[in-house]
Amino acid sequence: MSTSRRDFLQRTATVAGAAALAGTLPAAASATAASAAGATGSVAAPGTAGRSDAPPAPDRSLRILILGGTGFTGPFQVQYAVARGHHVTVFNRGRRQAELPASVVQLQGDRNEANGLAALEAAVARGERWDVVIDNPTTLPFWVRDAGRVLREATEQYVFISTISVYSDTSRVGMDETTSLAEYRGADPLTETMETFAANQGQLYGPLKAASEREAERWFPGRTTIIRPGLIVGPGDMTGRFTYWPVRMARGGDVLAPGTGHDPVQFIDARDLAEWTVRMVESRTFGTFNATGPAGRLSMAEMLGGIRAAFDGTTPTRLVWAPVDVLAEHRVRGWSDMPVWVAPTPANAGFSAVSIQRALDAGLTFRPLATTARDTVAWFESQPEDVRARVGGAFTAEREAAVVKAVAAGQ
Repeated sequence: MSTSRRDFLQRTATVAGAAALAGTLPAAASATAASAAGATGSVAAPGTAGRSDAPPAPDRSLRILILGGTGFTGPFQVQYAVARGHHVTVFNRGRRQAELPASVVQLQGDRNEANGLAALEAAVARGERWDVVIDNPTTLPFWVRDAGRVLREATEQYVFISTISVYSDTSRVGMDETTSLAEYRGADPLTETMETFAANQGQLYGPLKAASEREAERWFPGRTTIIRPGLIVGPGDMTGRFTYWPVRMARGGDVLAPGTGHDPVQFIDARDLAEWTVRMVESRTFGTFNATGPAGRLSMAEMLGGIRAAFDGTTPTRLVWAPVDVLAEHRVRGWSDMPVWVAPTPANAGFSAVSIQRALDAGLTFRPLATTARDTVAWFESQPEDVRARVGGAFTAEREAAVVKAVAAGQ
């Protein structure tokens, strides 16, 4: 029986130094974690292949319209684009504060409202044109349709930020961009609203993203770039879906870790995604691309080893690996209580093993895992207490200690 990525997420939701850290891993995982932790303080081999810290300057300055621009990845796109000499306009509701460069033109509107695109319509009527439109926040197909009606003659390229949750089956390792997509089973995806989506988000997210991709191709035929990110992480992530691990490893002590250490994980730093997206429009690259990381296979043990290596090594840390049955007994859930990781089953064998070869061939690169970890902790520590409490994860120290004790009792 095939299992969609979104279905699976819904179900799974019910070191003193590098050498010392490696010594706490299951025997077969110790060598890989030690290697990962010792590679320039990061998981360098799989995580930074092909990275260039100074990409060649673009051939020309572009006019870029970003729909969104103030969320998680948007500000990184804006800052990178401006730094590379591009002229940026953002369109959003104006409800989020973001530190954007002074040169950025800001238009306001609500895509859920009947006249929500009036500011864009007025700009187009004045003769405004953009080389590219980057659509960041869209899940609802009617948002794409409405944007298409206004912008189809006003841009040469439309970039739609989708998700790898569009795939209908997570059982196959190495899923690429040709993998079948989740099917929308309602009457008409264009009639879905934020209210109907919120009422059934788990079932609708992937199918509506897939329908939005098709709507983008309809309005911008031959001019569409579809980017399907995996788990997006790093400084600024208000979901805590990765942040738990750097914060927890920095604190040290006995750290509960899920499974055997061998299970694969995938994620991408929001800055790597944002910067690569800008370089894709600079090169006028079209098509569909999975966008997660790192460049090669990364195990849970290697990820935790790489994160631990980001810190000074003065805080003793011991990983306590809990078998899946022990986690289940204590109602410790993959992805939510234990972020990034999912318990392995035949139905989700490909969940964290998505092929990104097309993106790598198109220039996707990754900063070191240690950089992501350090920057995430620095951002977390700069937040107010209420934000830290929300983002730090629902898995409390008391629950962790209870499971660590149970693991010790069973050994």
